[in-house]
Amino acid sequence: MISADRILPLWLKYRDALETPVRTFDFPKFGRRFEDRTYQMGVLNLSADSTYRETVCHTFEAALYRGRRMTLEGAAMVDIGAESTGDTADIVSIERQIDRMRPVVTALAEENILVSVETYHPEVGVALLEAGAGVVNLTGRVDDPAFYEAIASHQAGVVLCYTPGENARSGDYLPPAEDIFDHQLTFFRERIGIATDAGVERLWVDPGFGFALHLPDGPDRIRYQTDSILQSFRLRALGWPVTVQLTGAVYLFRDEVRVAQTSAATLAVLSKANLVRSHEVSRVQPVLNLQDFA
Repeated sequence: MISADRILPLWLKYRDALETPVRTFDFPKFGRRFEDRTYQMGVLNLSADSTYRETVCHTFEAALYRGRRMTLEGAAMVDIGAESTGDTADIVSIERQIDRMRPVVTALAEENILVSVETYHPEVGVALLEAGAGVVNLTGRVDDPAFYEAIASHQAGVVLCYTPGENARSGDYLPPAEDIFDHQLTFFRERIGIATDAGVERLWVDPGFGFALHLPDGPDRIRYQTDSILQSFRLRALGWPVTVQLTGAVYLFRDEVRVAQTSAATLAVLSKANLVRSHEVSRVQPVLNLQDFA
């Protein structure tokens, strides 16, 4: 059960991390500033393999509509992907990912909408930075400093996602929940060093608990993801803002699955997440707006 007597010992044990200030930064081109509070990254899928059907856009016009609508609903950033990270999803080539995303990225950027592109291919990230993207949502390990230098030269940002293997599709198993954050702190210290040494000044860390999670949708999966969200504040010890993906929890919410992310957002704000990746912007934003009244 999620209750004060469970959460308080966790906060006390890792109080230093809870109280660590994190970086704030601007994207002057887009008029966006990210402070130490929770913002929303709205999902726009250009892959028909996505399991969240409401976010899939099959045409250019549909993608533009969704990107504009999510921005009006409160998303600080629109996250575009062209390949699902699901186990059974098709692998999409680098060239095809670029071709799918480039026109949408360019059109939204021309309307001053901050766009992130989800990929584990550095070639895709660099091509779409040149097309107008402001952030690369990196779902794999990239060691080449030239990639991060390209991000820095565009005054762009990067979301560093934890992956136990090479990328979100590589099928590696996550460590046990009780050990995961120790693994992640080591992972992120190395990744942050590579990025900042190359000049990157805008950066989030994402525990990536939606990747390589070989658990069926049921009590064990819900327990693992909920525990991960509640402990995500521990990554603040790195001094950079934290991103979390909001869970769907079909098993628990059944026909009302579209409100599941509202529930997850409440936990994310409680855990001081700085950016939540959401499929349900209009349902999640009121939760985030409560920060202005607390």
